[in-house]
Amino acid sequence: MKTIGLLGGMSWESTVPYYQTINRVVSQRLGGLHSARIILYSVDFHDIEQRQHAGRWDETAELLGDAAHALRRAGADFLVLCTNTMHRVAPQIEVAAGLPLLHIADTTAARIRALGLRRMGLMATRFTMEQDFYRGRMEQRHGLDIVVPAQVERATTHRIIYEELCLGRVLEPSRQEYLRIAQQLVDVGVEGVILGCTEIGMLLRSGDLAVPFFDSTLIHAEAAAEFALQGEVPAC
Repeated sequence: MKTIGLLGGMSWESTVPYYQTINRVVSQRLGGLHSARIILYSVDFHDIEQRQHAGRWDETAELLGDAAHALRRAGADFLVLCTNTMHRVAPQIEVAAGLPLLHIADTTAARIRALGLRRMGLMATRFTMEQDFYRGRMEQRHGLDIVVPAQVERATTHRIIYEELCLGRVLEPSRQEYLRIAQQLVDVGVEGVILGCTEIGMLLRSGDLAVPFFDSTLIHAEAAAEFALQGEVPAC
């Protein structure tokens, strides 16, 4: 079994289900008292968030690259970045660490394509919805058609993530707002909705709408467990 290097804390609320899910999959696959070999480096999200909103992405890449290199020194065989938004600097992290990185957009897209779906809605932070590092990868590498909410709804989605979910606040009015936004995506013809921020699964679940949700957190964690057991991680 390979040793997984988890780069988490962004936010820690969504890092917890990574640990739980990876160990659950390994236990189910191997039985008995088996669990995953995991090394976790959890950053102070305040430092990352401040640089995100200031547009200082090179500094976030340096911080996370140093953390990833520490995971390599500790014995990790590959990296799992426990956040969607910070995949904006995934190539820099991979180079700094000298380890392969399992990309969250690739694992999520593979699950979608396995079901024969193509036109997908995306709910995430404003960075993930509006910049090309995530949408572009899914469209260019995986042939998906990605639809995002309108500008006002993007702002609402972003605000709830940072002001509520990252703080562990799960509020019913916000859940209803997310359902409204997701339904607007369904109304324009999407076949499913990607929960493209690792905290959104705290609010939405499959079965809430007529189309499926694809929780990137759970999909990424399950893929990490499978790669640790038998897979080869594709290059970022």
